[in-house]
Amino acid sequence: MLASLAALLLVGFARALTGIRALWMGCAPADIQRVYYGNHSSHGDFVLIWTSLPREIRRKTRPVAGSDYWLKGALRRYIATRVIDAVLVDREAKTREQDPIAAMSRAVDEGASLIVFPEGTRNTTDAVLLPFKSGIYRLAAARPHLEFVPVWIENLNRVLPKGEFVPIPLLCTTTFGEPLRLAKGETKEAFLARCRAALLALAPPTTS
Repeated sequence: MLASLAALLLVGFARALTGIRALWMGCAPADIQRVYYGNHSSHGDFVLIWTSLPREIRRKTRPVAGSDYWLKGALRRYIATRVIDAVLVDREAKTREQDPIAAMSRAVDEGASLIVFPEGTRNTTDAVLLPFKSGIYRLAAARPHLEFVPVWIENLNRVLPKGEFVPIPLLCTTTFGEPLRLAKGETKEAFLARCRAALLALAPPTTS
């Protein structure tokens, strides 16, 4: 009960702070297994995508997050493990004890949808998007039935800039594009390029 209340408070706070508006341009909300993937410029990115989903879909959707960040401190740990039920992965190959794709695949097999960020880390450069890591392709190859839905997040990097602790209220938008699936025989390079192009196509003209 406490975790459910905390989840509602987190959603309410995100909506109050950002006035989040979800635009479903390429698909409609549906209670099917999907991987929502977005641009990554803030630790709050997954919260906006998660908040943008209808409640019943949100309950079945688990963000994939770095354990090195979300297990630091009691509050972060509680949010990650009890409130949003994140799939926590070790981003350091030298220290990890399990393959992140195996952890994500297990969550999918248990019925979850996922939220991922293919850039792998927050983009603090002048580039619109960083190169995509191979994880999104490996997940698609492991579970080819999954739909991959691009989601462009607009303005959140201005709400909570890197290094700042006090958020600035600004209107934010999440734009959901057309779902993609890995095509039979499609190469890693082709799939990553197609996913990246689909996400960039959702960016505002001044961004892309």
